[in-house]
Amino acid sequence: MATVLVTHPASRLATYFGERALGQLREWAEVRLNTSEQDWQGADLVAAAQGCEVVIAYRQTPFDAAVFAALPQLWAVCRCAMDIRTIDVDAASHHGILVTRASAGFGTAVTEWVMGVMIDAVRHISAARMQYQAGHEAQAWMGRELRGATLGVVGYGHIGRQVCALAQAFGMQVLVHDPHVQAVNAGVSLVTWEKLLSASDHVVCLAPATAETENLFNAKAFAQMKPGAWFINAARGNLVDEVALRHALDHGPLAGAALDVGRGPDQTPSLDLARHPKVIATPHIGGLTPAATEHQALETVAQTRALLQGQIPTGAVNAEHARRWRVAVQA
Repeated sequence: MATVLVTHPASRLATYFGERALGQLREWAEVRLNTSEQDWQGADLVAAAQGCEVVIAYRQTPFDAAVFAALPQLWAVCRCAMDIRTIDVDAASHHGILVTRASAGFGTAVTEWVMGVMIDAVRHISAARMQYQAGHEAQAWMGRELRGATLGVVGYGHIGRQVCALAQAFGMQVLVHDPHVQAVNAGVSLVTWEKLLSASDHVVCLAPATAETENLFNAKAFAQMKPGAWFINAARGNLVDEVALRHALDHGPLAGAALDVGRGPDQTPSLDLARHPKVIATPHIGGLTPAATEHQALETVAQTRALLQGQIPTGAVNAEHARRWRVAVQA
């Protein structure tokens, strides 16, 4: 029976992996767990993974060349998330180790978070709640409706398409910018970057985090946005120049921002921005629902099972380099 290490810190196991996935894994593998509260890395990770054929990796567990070199029995690292930027895939390939990633199971959850913060923003729900809870009579602010407002979505992927569909159901005009997309659904307009920024009442960032999108939302971008617009980031903190965002909040044109991600720990919003009076911030919980997290956990378990049954799983990113696994399977 193969040995599989699950690296999720103890307090994150139930939330980000779950008993159902753990139970399935234990049916056909010897399972080791992280009983500490540490996000293992370096020497600690190497010590914990000794003798393991497969590691199911929490989203923050980093794998670099030194770690791979120190784990001669490791066949595969199955990331229990889509984001594999903290895994050195080239180093894994060099050592003949397979890397897999989970598919997105959090589209509905993130979409609903986006719509929720848009409503909160224009109807001042959080602001009124905080005034009441502070023991004051809440101010009756004039709100705005989503119906008739213009939504600009940057990134027309799985989540972007869902956001557009819900926004249309609310009666919003929907604009999209994505340089990798040639066609969009009926009622959605594919526009230039400049047009989206200048015409949108709400700009939602859903672009992937790549070298090309680093600081995509910079001082120039914020300056082009419509006065009174809201900026919403449900993608990654790397896409935003935080100094520029702070300036746009303090000096215009933005009315506010809603952030579920940032440059804080584990992609959470930076505290300096999260406490800004014009910001609605949540600690990277857009995709944190039971259905969303269980999807990725169960998929990662299915990937592990496929490996143990001699199959390259869906989600493999360097299958041609899985030499250790092939030797083990053929043996």
